[in-house]
Amino acid sequence: MIPDISTITKDEIAQLSIEEFPGRIIVVDTVKDADKAVQYLSMFPMIGFDTETRPSFKKGMRYKVALMQLSTEEVCFLFRLNRVGFPASLKEFLTSGQHMKIGLSLRDDFCAIRRSADVQLENFVDLQQMVREYGIEDSSLQKIYAILFGKRITKGQQLSNWEADVLTDAQKRYAALDAWACLKIYNRLKED
Repeated sequence: MIPDISTITKDEIAQLSIEEFPGRIIVVDTVKDADKAVQYLSMFPMIGFDTETRPSFKKGMRYKVALMQLSTEEVCFLFRLNRVGFPASLKEFLTSGQHMKIGLSLRDDFCAIRRSADVQLENFVDLQQMVREYGIEDSSLQKIYAILFGKRITKGQQLSNWEADVLTDAQKRYAALDAWACLKIYNRLKED
């Protein structure tokens, strides 16, 4: 059931307990591993989606997408795009109409992906548009999640270096949580 509140403040969110991704996190940094991950993901009709890009603190400087997260309810794959590029299997999955990919604020993700690869992304759902139909006024992942689940998603790793040689455990958990949370939000909205 969707709560009756349509918005939440940062102070209210700060009072909530922190959410954690409960599943398995698999880092994908070879084409062979990407092919295996896509084969696994292809068994699911809906997947949570997000990307991470190394932040730029210089005007006009942009980096390519470094990480793409694709999550089921139990497993999140972290594709190190800065290492593997866009393998054919991943491109095929992203352009497939057979699998629904659920994310938030997809326009930014799509622009960043198109700077890295020539792909026509298909069958994506943007939660920012969807939540309005359910009377939720807030559009950030953190606020939507807090409204629906009464838990807080921390954003402490958002501005970290996603191109680092080795991702920290905190980065992995943060990245997995964002993609998984998108899938969880979609499923909650569709319950009603």
